[in-house]
Amino acid sequence: MLRATLKRAGVDLGDLKAVHKQAAQIAAYASASRAPVVSGLLRRSIRAAGTRTAGIIRAGNNTRVPYAGVIHWGWKARGIPANPFLTNGAQSSESTWIRVYETYVDTTINQIQGK
Repeated sequence: MLRATLKRAGVDLGDLKAVHKQAAQIAAYASASRAPVVSGLLRRSIRAAGTRTAGIIRAGNNTRVPYAGVIHWGWKARGIPANPFLTNGAQSSESTWIRVYETYVDTTINQIQGK
């Protein structure tokens, strides 16, 4: 709904990529401090990205850290409990990254009103 309103107001939605990435970086940093550490590869694999529609936090990769999903979501059949470090990090830092969006909305509204 926000994107549609901004688009009707003539705001460049490409700006949302940067805002989403900034918010995701805050959550990724908080998530990294909650990741379990054996070798440190999992923690170092956490990264943030922003698209026009969302901020994204990723962990792991197919070659060096293929187990990130199993650590986060668990694997009941193998007796591996879930450790939702990404979710917990995003939730714990919500009050910080939500301000990124509030600032963007306030700035954008002020620019629209000033047109």
